[in-house]
Amino acid sequence: MVTAVLFDVGETLLDDSREWGAWSDWIGVPRHTFSTVLGAVTAAGRDNAETFEYFKPGFDVARERALREEAGLGERIEDCDLYSDVRPGLAALRARGLWIGVAGNQTARAAELLRALELPVDCIATSGEWGAAKPSPEFFTRAAQMVPDGPGETVYVGDHRDNDVVAARAAGFRTALIRRGPWGYLWADDPLVRRDAEWVIDSIHDLPGLLFSR
Repeated sequence: MVTAVLFDVGETLLDDSREWGAWSDWIGVPRHTFSTVLGAVTAAGRDNAETFEYFKPGFDVARERALREEAGLGERIEDCDLYSDVRPGLAALRARGLWIGVAGNQTARAAELLRALELPVDCIATSGEWGAAKPSPEFFTRAAQMVPDGPGETVYVGDHRDNDVVAARAAGFRTALIRRGPWGYLWADDPLVRRDAEWVIDSIHDLPGLLFSR
């Protein structure tokens, strides 16, 4: 029985296009060039932060993020960054009596911005607040403590094969991969995803029918 659904953030709830565009502008690289290299890093299964190394060797993401904030060009998360199914999809799941949470690899500042959106969820947490990031077991230990009935009755939904599906399954969660964003499309048919994900979905709207069909 599923009693809770826990969602990743980037390319699950949020379209990250604006943030990646802001980074490419910040380092002075054309957006198409940046996105193409990001795609190559993604296809190789590497950390997307490694993209910066091709343009700025030794790039310190944390330091540069602080400089962006100081320059008034820091993180922004607004309703326009949400995928169109997010608010109605989360509300529909909650209306069915499920506990709904958000936990992803984002900064503590991103957590504040997400809370300000007043999404129909019960709890929001990020790796920046926890001091542990996916795919580490510590992240999912914290996530397991966050949900009401433990990981076995919780579906973790994300777009990333290694960080979301494989790591969450290893921690005892049930898992769903959402097919959107570069990672979701790239890995939707990957053998590891097919092994560890109970479902591959195209929209949050797919979940009620799957979770309540039994």
